Amino acid sequence: MTTTMDTHATPAGGAGEPEMRTHANLRAHIGAPLDRPVRIAVVGAGARGAAYAGLAAQWPERAEIVAVAETRDAVREGFVDRHGIAAENVFADWRELAARGRIADAVIVATLDADHLAPTKVFAEQGYDILLEKPIAPTEPESVAIGEVAARTGAVIAVCHVMRYTRYTRKVKQLLPAIGDIVSVEHLEPVGAYHFAHSFVRGNWRRTDETAFSLLTKSCHDIDWLGYVIGRPVVRTSSFGGLLHFRPENRPAEATDRCLDCPLQDCCAYSATRLYRDGLYKGGTKQYFTRIMTGGVLTEEAVTQALAEGPYGRCVYASDNDVVDHQVVNLEYEGGATASFTMTAFTPLENRRTKIFGTRGQLTGDGRHIHLYDFRTERTTTIDTSLDGSSAAEGHAGGDENLIRSFVDALHQGRLELILSGIEESVDSHRVVFAAERARLTGTVVSL
Repeated sequence: MTTTMDTHATPAGGAGEPEMRTHANLRAHIGAPLDRPVRIAVVGAGARGAAYAGLAAQWPERAEIVAVAETRDAVREGFVDRHGIAAENVFADWRELAARGRIADAVIVATLDADHLAPTKVFAEQGYDILLEKPIAPTEPESVAIGEVAARTGAVIAVCHVMRYTRYTRKVKQLLPAIGDIVSVEHLEPVGAYHFAHSFVRGNWRRTDETAFSLLTKSCHDIDWLGYVIGRPVVRTSSFGGLLHFRPENRPAEATDRCLDCPLQDCCAYSATRLYRDGLYKGGTKQYFTRIMTGGVLTEEAVTQALAEGPYGRCVYASDNDVVDHQVVNLEYEGGATASFTMTAFTPLENRRTKIFGTRGQLTGDGRHIHLYDFRTERTTTIDTSLDGSSAAEGHAGGDENLIRSFVDALHQGRLELILSGIEESVDSHRVVFAAERARLTGTVVSL
């Protein structure tokens, strides 16, 4: 097995005394398991970074969280306490972590989207293998640049396209031959009204200039998944959509700038007061959003303060959002198969829904159940993949856990084939997303 050797000064070895550490690159030990856990650093310990680290920590014989870089003091301190990270491996900024040289085998990069390129480039050049939260980056040139860094350095960069890793997706792929050749696909992403209001009207992904457009930040999963299932490259795309509802002109006359003192807070469909207090007192998926809103503190005082002072307490008609709240994308694949994709805010929080039309049958799925209709027998077979809950709050129907298990096992066992969302194919699917958004903005059909 080939490994890399890093030498750096550390207090543990005494003043000025170098400590030798050995770190393993996946490509250097293909087929040869490690005799110790994979050491993982985490950059960005927010909702996604914390979730991925928590899943990896379930398997201490295979993975160990050894370092963290997080700008927010309270979030960083909570993460350190949960994982027992040594003080010398705790950093307020990823640059401080990078300045130490390589101190782990791999790094999870789960910063905000605009901050993906710089740390990913530096850590790849230092020899780390990387798990990168989606989207790869907010622009096409930056996304391509990350792919080029991986090619140049040999770093394994896996993108968190969790939909590829669910049992549901695996079963869909297994059943596809039964319906013959794929002719067309109809796919819906029902974002959910309160999810959209939280993330894309009040939250981090509300503005294109601060993060990116919503087809990228929310639906690059779906465009990637369609390509993974259909198995052919996209050759042309068109798209339509816009910001229809969450606009100042739709604001009720009685509404105030903040939900906390609004006379409509008990009857408005998008009341922040109801959403986050439901999360506080009733739990469920809304609690996930309440934790984000308060920085993880589940108390009445924290919720009230966030409603009064933070961005999540704003009226949805008085925010500074500009990303679209609905969009359709049409895709033509090599060989002539087509797909239509719809992303919309105006749904319950529920599973994605898909129909795949083949030459010998039809496959219909909802993220859990698969209904297979055979044209010859005119019979329907139903398969329950036994996992429900496709939102981030519910672990993406097992996709989060299977993603982390695959990444950890790939690095620990030397099995590159376990990574289903490598950077090359992820850059390709991102390029389709950028092309679809160009088509929407220009009113044209864009060829790839």
